[in-house]
Amino acid sequence: MGILDGKNILITGVLSYSSIAFEIARTAQAEGAEVVLTSYGRRSLVERVAARLPEPPPVVDLDVTDTAQLDALAERVGVHLDGLDGVVHAIAFAPPGALGGEFLRTSWDDAATTFQVSAFSLQALTGAVQPLLRDGASIVALDYDEGGASPGYDWMGVAKSGLESCARYLAHYLGPRAVRVNLVAAGPLRTVASSHIPGFGDSLADWDERAPLGWRPDGHALVARACTALLSDWFGATTGEIVHVDGGRHAMGG
Repeated sequence: MGILDGKNILITGVLSYSSIAFEIARTAQAEGAEVVLTSYGRRSLVERVAARLPEPPPVVDLDVTDTAQLDALAERVGVHLDGLDGVVHAIAFAPPGALGGEFLRTSWDDAATTFQVSAFSLQALTGAVQPLLRDGASIVALDYDEGGASPGYDWMGVAKSGLESCARYLAHYLGPRAVRVNLVAAGPLRTVASSHIPGFGDSLADWDERAPLGWRPDGHALVARACTALLSDWFGATTGEIVHVDGGRHAMGG
């Protein structure tokens, strides 16, 4: 018996085998979940990646900035699942002008894109799947929390702060249905997305040095287990929370 037996989970953000979302999908399946993935503009690529999972899941298209796709999401997911017990938000993007020390020169368009895709999308995704969302469901989003300003991360850091606030408001408004909304703040992991963040390599060494448990950039499985636990009924009274899976770095200051 797995802790997700009988549960249907929608997982966004799978792009490659190194994606955190890929490891979440693998772990969720191992714990008994039925899974559907979403893809953004690269459906054939996501389907090839999905084929490496224990049970290759269906893939549906989703651009979180496209109102028409959001409006049709519940119907397209509903072809494969008769309801949702969990949703994983693993979506983030910032144009180059919003990263790498360009904070004071970032245009509104670049900042707005970063915020829409990386923060507002949690509300947009949740609203889109509400027709399928069962009472008692769990929504989990991936966060990054270094405890302060992280030079180079810039407007993505601002967006992540917005994501945290968005999760708290969703927790409030969905609470009457016993729907939980939580964040998992992971330490820096090697993924396709992180390879585009200026100074990422330097942050890895600093994180390992400052984290009391140490930190490895290949700790995807640790993050996936935390997400899977939050998707399960084991955290039935936890919502609006940030669970840190970062070796303890966030608690050390400095």
